[in-house]
Amino acid sequence: MRQLNSIQQIIFLVGALLMVVGAGVSLLRWPLAPWIFAVGALGFASMQMLQTYDGPNLTIRRLRRIMLFSDVLFLISAALMFAGNGNPLRLEWTTYLQYVHQKWVATLLLAAVLQLYVTHRISHELEREAK
Repeated sequence: MRQLNSIQQIIFLVGALLMVVGAGVSLLRWPLAPWIFAVGALGFASMQMLQTYDGPNLTIRRLRRIMLFSDVLFLISAALMFAGNGNPLRLEWTTYLQYVHQKWVATLLLAAVLQLYVTHRISHELEREAK
């Protein structure tokens, strides 16, 4: 896998930290929480998308596609976090509760689980490929 340079690694780590802070602060209903999470998700996902794999291993290619799907889920979580901060679309209250309110938690959980799985499997496959 293509490694990130030092500036890209810093953006990657700061993005991950901002995502954690933004998700945690959202429990306190702080109005800037979606912005913090969104900036972190953009930094994290964009740096992860820059990491490419050009090798022949089909398993790693499949895992990379799952990782990219997980990055998209992080960005969807950020969008849903903005939508969950009230009712900006002026939907009927029951419709809003059913389709929008706090749905970002589910997409964030799915994205995090996929990231954990893929990160572990890719490192295992790269070690196996190196041998």
